[in-house]
Amino acid sequence: MSSLVFEDGGSLCHLIHGELTFATAYVAYSEGVRRLTNLDQGARCEFDCRGITNADSAGLSVLIEWKGEAARRGVSLVYFGLPSVIGRLARISEVDTLLNVD
Repeated sequence: MSSLVFEDGGSLCHLIHGELTFATAYVAYSEGVRRLTNLDQGARCEFDCRGITNADSAGLSVLIEWKGEAARRGVSLVYFGLPSVIGRLARISEVDTLLNVD
C-alpha cells in the first residue's frame, strides 16, 4: 500500500516522505492544507520534498493545490528537494515557474 508521511522539521518546516501519487493524493492534499491552516498571514512555510520516493501527475496537482491554498491564506509556501519526476512533469505542464523548479 502506498503511503505519504509528514514530519515536523522545525519551525514552519515540514518533511514529506513516501509516495505522492494518485493513491495518496487525497490524504496528502488534506494533510498539507491542515498544516497551512493555522499559519498567520504573511508566514513562510517550507515543505521539504527530498523524501518523496515516487510521484505522478496527481502528486503534481497536489503541489499546485497546496500553493493555491497557501496563496489564499496569505502564506508563502516554498518547496525544497522536489524529485526530478515532478520537475519533468512541471516543465511539460508549464507550471515549473509556479513551483520554482530549476
